[in-house]
Amino acid sequence: MSHLFTIGPVEMFPETLEIGGKQVPYFRNDEFSQVVFSASAGLKRLLFNENGKIILLTCSGTGAMEATIMNCFTKKDNLIIIDGGSFGHRFTQICDTHEIPYKAVKVEQGETLTKDMIDEVIDSGKFTGFLVNLDETSIGQLYDIQMISEVCEEHRLLLVVDAISAFLADEVNMDKYGIDAVILSSQKALSLAPGLSVVALSERMLERVAVIDPKSIYFDFKDYLKNSERGQTPFTPAVRVIIELEEIVKRFEKKGIENMIQETSEIALYFRKRIKEIGLDYPSYPLSNAVTPVIFPDKNADIVYKKLIDKYGFTVNPSGGDNAKLMFRVSHVGKQSIEDAEELICAIKEILDE
Repeated sequence: MSHLFTIGPVEMFPETLEIGGKQVPYFRNDEFSQVVFSASAGLKRLLFNENGKIILLTCSGTGAMEATIMNCFTKKDNLIIIDGGSFGHRFTQICDTHEIPYKAVKVEQGETLTKDMIDEVIDSGKFTGFLVNLDETSIGQLYDIQMISEVCEEHRLLLVVDAISAFLADEVNMDKYGIDAVILSSQKALSLAPGLSVVALSERMLERVAVIDPKSIYFDFKDYLKNSERGQTPFTPAVRVIIELEEIVKRFEKKGIENMIQETSEIALYFRKRIKEIGLDYPSYPLSNAVTPVIFPDKNADIVYKKLIDKYGFTVNPSGGDNAKLMFRVSHVGKQSIEDAEELICAIKEILDE
């Protein structure tokens, strides 16, 4: 029996799979509008974004990252970007494409992001915004949102958080940390199919969006905000995924976000304890509850990765480039349990013992 231990798509819940087997309904009507209203209101509560707005985009997380930058910043801005892996680096690529000035805080592999590293860059000029991929998924490092929030408050910076991997696994509280935009995607802890992304905007960021004119038809947030007043999107949305979103948001709200984070944390801590017990390791920098990078001292991660699929039907996230043999990554979000984690540990141990 196959099982996904990947960080996206993740192992999905039976309730979601049941919805996915039904006919996609027509959506330009009040019935679907009520679904959009319900899902958006639930997301606002889960993000602690009482006075902001939710935008639903039919695109990947990268599309939502680019759309957020296009609608929230211009060439007159100057941004700080945490560049600690492939996803943080993507923010720099988007800013390069749209000619938005920035300075990158480089976090080398194995390093922990510190306030001193940020201060050194901030001292080099005047800045207006701060972009961070809260859980740098490529290496699993969880950045200190409390510290980042304090830096942004001190320097009056607009804070944009890519929480695509961190949401529902780690604390993402827009009100508490003064976050102005949060980017989410359906295939991570929301446990849905890929194709739907979410951008949550604060009141302060909405004022910016109202006066910025992005050079785009599809990604113009003003159009999405206008249509959201009637529970619709400007263009054809991922209808089925939005219906699945409403159902799972209701279920997650009922369970409680604190309980979800705690449960994910318990699975992650159990897995990390067991990994050490079988002779493997994980990085010393702060880790997200969402994912564990597993380090193989004998540099045989790629071999174990393939055998997990072939022999057990277990799929984890391989690493690319220089890390391909050194480590792979194991997800703890979606339909996961401590029992699932133990099954994976036993499979890895059996392969290593061979």
